[in-house]
Amino acid sequence: MPHLFALDQNFPEPIVVALQRYLEDDVELVPLRHIDKRLPTCDDWQVLQALHVHERPWDGLITTDHDMLSLPKELSVLCQSRLSLIIAVAAGHDPIKATGLVLAHINGICSLTRPETPQIWRLRTTAKPPEDPWTFITKIADRQGETATTLYARERLAARQLKSDPLA
Repeated sequence: MPHLFALDQNFPEPIVVALQRYLEDDVELVPLRHIDKRLPTCDDWQVLQALHVHERPWDGLITTDHDMLSLPKELSVLCQSRLSLIIAVAAGHDPIKATGLVLAHINGICSLTRPETPQIWRLRTTAKPPEDPWTFITKIADRQGETATTLYARERLAARQLKSDPLA
């Protein structure tokens, strides 16, 4: 039986539907409104309660609402329901970024989710500055026992080569 997660209304349904076929067969992501059209207007604790008593065996809720972690009612119902809560923390109000975070992590989460244990998964990403390619050239050169300058001189294209079209 596939792992079954409800998605709050902050995830772009067309993107999730289009990418669902690329997920492993053991994961199903369902927008709240497809479960029941009233769910998107419920409080978060009510959503958790509704998933808990629903006819389908829900594994949890996926949201971007990090504030749930400071709400005692929501956390209490999460513990009682033994659902998992997945929060795309670092996405802010960017639904594309949130969807990417979830899709990048969902298979790993499914392998660690236990139906008898409530869990919270906070998904994050960090923006990194660009890296200098010379750093990587230096690492390769070091492994080969030569200097980066020597390696670069041997591998670089001549000016004329660089300007020519390799597909011509």
